[in-house]
Amino acid sequence: MFAVPAVARAQDGVRAHPPYTPPDPHAPSVVVASLRDSIVARARALLGTRYRYGGENPKRGFDCSGLVAYVLSSMSLMVPRTAAAQGLVGFEVVRDTARLLPGDLVTFGHGKTITHIGIYVGNGKFIQASSRAHKVIEVDLLRSPAPGIRPWLGVRRVISMGALSLDAPQAEGHSE
Repeated sequence: MFAVPAVARAQDGVRAHPPYTPPDPHAPSVVVASLRDSIVARARALLGTRYRYGGENPKRGFDCSGLVAYVLSSMSLMVPRTAAAQGLVGFEVVRDTARLLPGDLVTFGHGKTITHIGIYVGNGKFIQASSRAHKVIEVDLLRSPAPGIRPWLGVRRVISMGALSLDAPQAEGHSE
């Protein structure tokens, strides 16, 4: 009979773990998904808050960009104050409802001029501070054209796979 080395005896009964597998870089991050859900919940909590041009808090009311800035800042995400400037942050996403994710910013206006912005919440709906309804409302993104309703121009993604992209405008045509 021979002696078993001390190292072998110490490892007796220790389970071998499978080798480390790095996370899939294309899989959605749980943290990012949670942040998106929090943005939607925060925006929905403000439904019914009155509309006020230049408004940027629930006590005095919101305009469209004030609502977006308030909701995102409550998640420590800072964006510019105007709809036109907010419509340039993050990454441009193809204007296709199948590509939208909750928390994306949807822009509206005429030509290339952004005059209105809202927060996409999923299922074809977005939340906006509406001057027509005089309050924060949730509406269908693809609503019928009517007088006073600005056309949907585009989408900006400020929260992407594992990274926050609020810094500077990105090149046109970038999408995830």
